[in-house]
Amino acid sequence: MSDSMPDFGPDALRRYSRQILLDEVGLEGQRRLAAAKVLIVGAGGLGSPAALYLAAAGVGTLGIADHDRVELHNLQRQLLHTDAATGQPKVDSAAATLRALNPLVNVVVHPEGVTAANALALFRSYDVILDGTDNFAVRYLNNDAAHLAQRPLVHGSVFKFEGLVTVFDTKSGGPCYRCLFPGRPAAGSVPGCGEAGVIGALCGIIGSMQAMEVVKLVTGCDEPLRGRLITYDARRVRTQEFSVISNPGCPLCGSSPVIRTLNAHQYHPVCESVPPSMNSPETYPLEVTVTEAHRLSRESADEVILIDVREPHELEICRVAIARHIPMRQIPEHAPELPRDKHLLIMCHHGGRSLRVTQWLRAQGFHTATNVAGGINAWAEEIDPSLNRY
Repeated sequence: MSDSMPDFGPDALRRYSRQILLDEVGLEGQRRLAAAKVLIVGAGGLGSPAALYLAAAGVGTLGIADHDRVELHNLQRQLLHTDAATGQPKVDSAAATLRALNPLVNVVVHPEGVTAANALALFRSYDVILDGTDNFAVRYLNNDAAHLAQRPLVHGSVFKFEGLVTVFDTKSGGPCYRCLFPGRPAAGSVPGCGEAGVIGALCGIIGSMQAMEVVKLVTGCDEPLRGRLITYDARRVRTQEFSVISNPGCPLCGSSPVIRTLNAHQYHPVCESVPPSMNSPETYPLEVTVTEAHRLSRESADEVILIDVREPHELEICRVAIARHIPMRQIPEHAPELPRDKHLLIMCHHGGRSLRVTQWLRAQGFHTATNVAGGINAWAEEIDPSLNRY
């Protein structure tokens, strides 16, 4: 944080008066907030409430890193964005909202997002990093960059009705994300929010808790969640606290680290990491685009079967007329009925569930099984815009 503490005019004093009244914050704590630089990675479900509360609290510089654009299905939980912002870069939509909320805050946009090439320099230009991403590969990148840049990382994640929050701060002797999760889950084994769903209000709870951890780190008003992890179950309204200890054998922050730089190949999305045998040139491709799937289903209709593995209630929203419907959970019992001499194109909502089905089928000897990348969401975008998206 900057050594020069800002002074406040009468408007700023009125704006932040309820925080300044707190003995644990006071004028000194408010000045620390105004001098702080906080980077929010991901202007989505978690980044939205975190950014709103940090801007309202008076954090002097807020960086927003995200390379995505606003989509209609974001609006259920990503409160930085409005209906009118659909199609806009998320960083631009976020910046407009935050500047309107508090013009005293300097909002800096990073439309390229966080990459292995820019992460170290980017993180070093901020005091605290807040991770609001929903991708395992990017979480490991954020973790590694925060450790190498010696910056605290406020981590949060949500899944359906459950969420968690913790602080990774190796500079202060705490553990890192790799101490908690030594390795990424197998490809397709953990569905994201686009596959499993999430309650919007839960994002507000977890994102707000992340914002609170940033405030504690900046002002020193209390001990942040270093070495502690809080889980929240929204359905049962229960919280649990767990200790997270540093792993001496951690490849990043352990006694003999082997990760000393950020190499881009380490942070590919897990769905890109498939066993070589699964994608042998002697078999059909493991994955095709929706454009290729559409072409195959038209030009080789007698040799191709398009299988939709979504749930029945999802078909009520949208469906491809030529697709055969077999819910994912029923694939094993229907597998004996599937022909082994036809090209099986497996499709779901975004491609996660269908990838797992494809890999399972291949393990059972169905070497013609191929995943349709992007699922029906991409089909609606690129092939048939009349389909409803969700």
